[in-house]
Amino acid sequence: MQKLLTTRNADMMKRLHSFLQRRGVPVTVSEHGNQLELWLVQSSYSALAKDLIAEFKADPDGAEAELEQASQASPRAQQTPSLVQQLLRQAGLLTIIYAVLVSLVFALLNTQLAMPLFENLRISDSFTDLPWLQPWRFLTPTLLHFSVLHFLFNVFWWWYLGGRFERAYGSLYLLIALVACAVFSNVMQFMVSGPYFGGLSGVVYGLFGIAVVVAWQRPAHPLFLPIGLIGFMLVWLLLGYTDLLWVNVANTAHSAGLIAGLVLGIAIRVIEHINKTNTAHGS
Repeated sequence: MQKLLTTRNADMMKRLHSFLQRRGVPVTVSEHGNQLELWLVQSSYSALAKDLIAEFKADPDGAEAELEQASQASPRAQQTPSLVQQLLRQAGLLTIIYAVLVSLVFALLNTQLAMPLFENLRISDSFTDLPWLQPWRFLTPTLLHFSVLHFLFNVFWWWYLGGRFERAYGSLYLLIALVACAVFSNVMQFMVSGPYFGGLSGVVYGLFGIAVVVAWQRPAHPLFLPIGLIGFMLVWLLLGYTDLLWVNVANTAHSAGLIAGLVLGIAIRVIEHINKTNTAHGS
């Protein structure tokens, strides 16, 4: 995250925050003592954000009026976005690509290609040897889903959590999270139960762990999760260790993914703190 502005003027900050958000710039506001700080969530918007702030400072009323006129002049602004448009707005490129891959593999697993596909995507052909000569297998079990409910549950949470994470931090960060959580959760599950498992749940719980840490006590953060949702995810995790669920659950992958996500979330908070400190010292 990048600090854009510091002020004591709450009304101006409120207007500027709204102005930038309406222009599609991902920003958030935090309090530091008696100061309000405007932070840019995704660094790729830095140049646009600075230009818009300069425009707003030069003539706040004019900038807001121009934005309002543009909104009224655009026919699309008068239309309610379709469900597909709303879903696409909630995700980034990597989120979409991986969801499509998971969907394609699920469709193929319900054809005559199911067995050769599973044999090539499972983590290993052995119960004891990790696939060091075929490293993609550390990741590919995340593409395997064996029931409609399993598939829908994981794709939904991947889109919800992964999409928000990618929109906030960028595709590179999501790729790192995907690989780290997938490899750790898949290896841990393999060591416990062998190669006959699959699913994106370890990554989903990893993204959940990241969201809990980076947005903890930060309700304005784009990854902030309500306490009810956090409770649901934890209860579902614990239920997997009982005999109450009607499906087989890769519990180790879930728990390992969550642990990996918590660690990544802490790392992101540390990086944000370092960047914030360096920015404060440089200003």
